[in-house]
Amino acid sequence: MTQVIWIIVAALTTFTVGYMGYSRYLSQFVELDEETETPAHKYEDGQEYVPSKKPVLLGHHFSSIAGGAPIVGPITAGAVWGWVPALLWIAIGNPLMGAVHDFISLSGSLRHEGKSIGYIIGEYVGERGKQMLLWFAFLTIILVVAVFALVVGIVFNAYPEVSTASSVYIGLALLFGLYLYQFDGPFIPGTVVFVGGVFAAVWVGMEYPIALFEPTAERTAELGVTVLLSGSGQWVPGAASLGANTAAWIPVVMVYAAIASALPVWTLLQPRDYLSSFLLYAGVGGSVVAIIVGTLLGTATDPLVIDSSLGAFNGFWGVEGVFLPLFPLLFVTIACGTISGFHSLVSSGTTAKQLDKETDARLIGYGGMLGEGLLASVALSALAVWGFADPAGGIGAALPNFASGGGIILTSLGIPETVGAVFMALVLVSFLLTSTDTAVRLGRYMMEEIVGLPAGETDTGLNGSIGSIARGRYTNPLVQTIPAYLLVVSGQWVTLWALFGGANQLLAALALLTGTVWLANWDATKQLATTGVPMALMVTITVLGLAWLVFYENLYSNLYLHFTGGLAEPLAAEAIASSAVQAILGLVLITLALLLVRIGYQNIREVRSDADRAAVNPSDD
Repeated sequence: MTQVIWIIVAALTTFTVGYMGYSRYLSQFVELDEETETPAHKYEDGQEYVPSKKPVLLGHHFSSIAGGAPIVGPITAGAVWGWVPALLWIAIGNPLMGAVHDFISLSGSLRHEGKSIGYIIGEYVGERGKQMLLWFAFLTIILVVAVFALVVGIVFNAYPEVSTASSVYIGLALLFGLYLYQFDGPFIPGTVVFVGGVFAAVWVGMEYPIALFEPTAERTAELGVTVLLSGSGQWVPGAASLGANTAAWIPVVMVYAAIASALPVWTLLQPRDYLSSFLLYAGVGGSVVAIIVGTLLGTATDPLVIDSSLGAFNGFWGVEGVFLPLFPLLFVTIACGTISGFHSLVSSGTTAKQLDKETDARLIGYGGMLGEGLLASVALSALAVWGFADPAGGIGAALPNFASGGGIILTSLGIPETVGAVFMALVLVSFLLTSTDTAVRLGRYMMEEIVGLPAGETDTGLNGSIGSIARGRYTNPLVQTIPAYLLVVSGQWVTLWALFGGANQLLAALALLTGTVWLANWDATKQLATTGVPMALMVTITVLGLAWLVFYENLYSNLYLHFTGGLAEPLAAEAIASSAVQAILGLVLITLALLLVRIGYQNIREVRSDADRAAVNPSDD
């Protein structure tokens, strides 16, 4: 049988070559300069523009980009089409496409006062293109918030210990922010104490697990969970399809995200992301070391080999019973582990506003994405160890697999399987919580640019005008979380994940388009293949993927068959409404993307044509 270590070896090999060679070339290509003043220094305000130490910012950036997608995506894709196609897309696509995407988005934002990709493209193609991209990004943010809050609810239901541990580490982050920025405490001793507290939160969670309603996962029956609310909870919206406990956690997560997004970055975002980065590094790095040790020394409780239930290649249409084409859906299912448009919003949103030196962009932008690719490889390894008997189960079946497989892997280091599983579940939730509230903050940035707000200024949203409410620090989170919540409780979360993946990948194509337009306008002699080729590939893949979702999954398989009596069981009213909304949203996203590609291509062609004419007709001087 094939050993799991080969998954890690393949990823580490391509990632090392990419960072040592390609990222160095990219740094020279965009002319990063250590002496150039960054937006964090130019507009320092103690709220959004805050110069940050490289390890602190790397922790924030890595925590923010690494949500649930690089875990759920590889697990689901590996089970449907086989572990070989999933591994190849991660190991090759990440250093050549995803890391380039993140690095260019961050570098471009640095050269445009820390503004978003929407602002950047607007500088060159006009206000119409800017508004279209910002609206595309804002709609994608709503999908991100919906999906990530749902996944946190699922994990909290399966692992009530993580509900407690997450609450403890958020409290520690608030205290660490006060310690660093209000009391000016020494950095290294504070790090030691508070990081130790974060790891201790795992023990606290195992001793005192909590749930809002009785959890439904089988493993929770003997845990002695403290249930905070009485009754069955069937009155909670979404309880019928998700379970009361899962459905009840979703609005709690969204309220947390709304509050956290409104606080100054030093209060929670920076210290929490920095502290959780140690948890995340330990989860990813510890798993890699455990796989190596367990393979070489045989110290794991179970052999670290690829389970027989997981095929190497299950065919173009996937494993039996799952009718899904490998192209283009594999490349949409595995999003964040290879390339993700959400990262462009983080890079050109919060990260660019906190970068201390331009040269830090190589490690944080390019290197941070490689770190996420390694997380995706660990997720695929957890799947391989545990096996996956129900690939059609989607998110609900995929998430426990990561924690369970990760628990087996960590036994190689002498960690009990039960402790390791809880720890890996906490790692997953740490990624998700940081990404969720960062997404809400980024959504506010998008709306600030749509409505208009001068750099360095903020708006509370409490003066009553529509524009102020839309962009306000305290009101904009409601504009995002309310529709996100309605999407989740509709019960159509399986197709919602596919829509999120398609929109996210199409946003990545538009971010690469923005980078290509910037490079073309910056210097007409620069080569554009580095960003242009990945952009063209992602446009093709994602438009086809969204078209499959719109026309086959929603319009035909759901709506047409429902109204013509072709379904064994008719759809519920909310499912019909959700399918219609998702089809419309998918068509809107495809239309916006194709229009933007057309506008961007026209701009690049005009710039290059002007340069060619200038070269042929030099001045008379």
